[in-house]
Amino acid sequence: MTTLIPTNRSPAAAYGYISDKDRYLARLKRIEGQTRGIHRMINEDTDCIDILTQISAVNAALENVALGLLDDHLKHCVAGAINDGQETDAKLKEASAAIARLVKS
Repeated sequence: MTTLIPTNRSPAAAYGYISDKDRYLARLKRIEGQTRGIHRMINEDTDCIDILTQISAVNAALENVALGLLDDHLKHCVAGAINDGQETDAKLKEASAAIARLVKS
């Protein structure tokens, strides 16, 4: 799915997470390291419970990233649409759909 950036905004101003981009990238880098660790644990025949514990930690870390992005979306994109007098129904439906996907995962 391609997201179009409004012509009156620069790409950096288009997304709510931009101010925390470095923090998100650092968190994702740590998660990437954790997943490599899980791969190594399986390769080294580590105990199942230890592997499952690490998988749980990765899932929680990804969920925290997702919740942060959702919060940024609500504060920036949805609130911005309301403040700019734009059609908010589409933004609210988009946010609801994202929440539904997160809840199902």
